[in-house]
Amino acid sequence: MRAHDDERLTVAAEVLGHLADPTRLHLLRLLVEEQDVSTLTAQVSASRSSVSQHLARLRFAGLVRARRDGRRMLYRISSDHLTELVAQALEFAGHTVHGIPHHLSGRPDSAKMEG
Repeated sequence: MRAHDDERLTVAAEVLGHLADPTRLHLLRLLVEEQDVSTLTAQVSASRSSVSQHLARLRFAGLVRARRDGRRMLYRISSDHLTELVAQALEFAGHTVHGIPHHLSGRPDSAKMEG
C-alpha cells in the first residue's frame, strides 16, 4: 500500500506544480467551458504565443483536452476533480488576500483524505 501512497503523492505534486503559474491557473479556471486560443488570450494577461505554450504544457500533462473544430482547436479542462482543485485554490487565495478567516472544521476525515 505504501508504494501506491508514494505514487499518489508524486502525481499530486506534479499536478500542483502545473498549477503553480498564475496564467495556467487562470486558463484552467476558464476552461470549465470549451474555448479556443483567441478567446482565451482575450481573457488573460498573456500573449497568444504564451497562451498556446501554456495550453500545450497543460495538454501534455493531461490536465487539458483538445479537439479540432474545423481550423480551430478547442480546449477544455480534463477533470471535474481538477476544476474543484482550482476553485478551492482560488477560494483559499481569496480568503488570504481579503483577510477572511480560513475555515477549519476540526480534524480532517481520514476517509476523505484517502479517497
